[in-house]
Amino acid sequence: MTAREQVLKLLVKTASQGSYSNIALDAALSRNAEDRSFVTALFYGVTERKVTLDHIIRAHSTTEFDDIEPGTLQLLRMGLYQLMYMNVPDSAAVNETVKLAGKSSKGFVNAVLRAFIRGGCAIPLDGLDELSTLSVKYSCARWIVKLWVNEYGAERTEKMLAASFGRPPVYARVNTLQCDADDLIYELACDGVKSEQYSENCVIINSSGDITGTAAYTNGLFHIQDISSQKCCEALGSQPGDTVIDLCAAPGGKSFTIAELMNNAGKVYSFDLHEGRVKLINDGAKRLGSDIIEARQGDAAVFDDTLPQADRVLCDVPCSGLGVIRRKPEIKYKKKSELEGLPDIQMKILNNAKAYVRPGGRLVYSTCTLNRAENEDIAEKFAAENNDFTLSEMKTFFPGETDGDGFFYAAFERNAI
Repeated sequence: MTAREQVLKLLVKTASQGSYSNIALDAALSRNAEDRSFVTALFYGVTERKVTLDHIIRAHSTTEFDDIEPGTLQLLRMGLYQLMYMNVPDSAAVNETVKLAGKSSKGFVNAVLRAFIRGGCAIPLDGLDELSTLSVKYSCARWIVKLWVNEYGAERTEKMLAASFGRPPVYARVNTLQCDADDLIYELACDGVKSEQYSENCVIINSSGDITGTAAYTNGLFHIQDISSQKCCEALGSQPGDTVIDLCAAPGGKSFTIAELMNNAGKVYSFDLHEGRVKLINDGAKRLGSDIIEARQGDAAVFDDTLPQADRVLCDVPCSGLGVIRRKPEIKYKKKSELEGLPDIQMKILNNAKAYVRPGGRLVYSTCTLNRAENEDIAEKFAAENNDFTLSEMKTFFPGETDGDGFFYAAFERNAI
């Protein structure tokens, strides 16, 4: 199977099954796909630029968009992406794409691609308003663009959209129970992985490939965690000897960082709704050598009376994920209606979490989204309805302005008795 055939198969599969692109691609590459770098670039590129590519197809197609056969549509996206964003000669992009088309669609595919080339490979933006222009240019659902422009302004929105493309950075949180940043950089280099220090306890991985096969990973010298998420853990302010509850913990990155900040002294209760994800937390804690983490299955919205009151409680709630679209580009294409029930769930979890916080303790609410309804509105409503808690800090990390994912956290202090 050629690289382009592999990409076509993956695109058709993810479109029909609704699976996340990163999961589908990882599974395909594990089966030794031909030309891994080309497959990755083309597959992710088409996924990231779908709105843009479809706009171009509509402009150059004589067939109604909804009447285009799914496989043919994916081929057109592939061909256009190569013409626009990859260093592929026009003739190769067209010819190799047409080769994969069925007999009845070869002429159609060739005609659309050739028409695009004759037009100078430009995105047709004439007649579009500001929101639609941003939507097409940066391949994002118009409702998300409108939401962000209304809440954050056009300039910041464009920075956020521009930052949603390309390979996201890989941050490794140093396991300070085992080593420091210099040690980790050296050990990774021994396995041929290039890295550099980002902050005191964080390293940025510059090499691609599977780093979970390195000796440094096997020996528990690090775990992968975005820098914004790491800063949220630091904001929790956990100290050695504390009791901490992490209500939505899987796959465990925040719990691991919290345990390291506590110097493996105290107790961290880590929860997830699904037993299989609880196993991920336990396996990770064992690999990292952290024995203060106790992972359990549990519903974050339901009170567990077997738990002690905690010095620190973290609830990183389920959210729309609008801060991580560069990692999961499919999120850009969700319908607004899919996200409307999230604030009620988030508030329910936060109201349950407050019961675990001891007087004088701290509660942190966090999301990986950029949406006031899920962020500031929840935090401000909680503070207004709970006089025994004081909102002490709110922080939003914006892609394009920081090095990490889009992220939000709010910290509350419970009044001492």
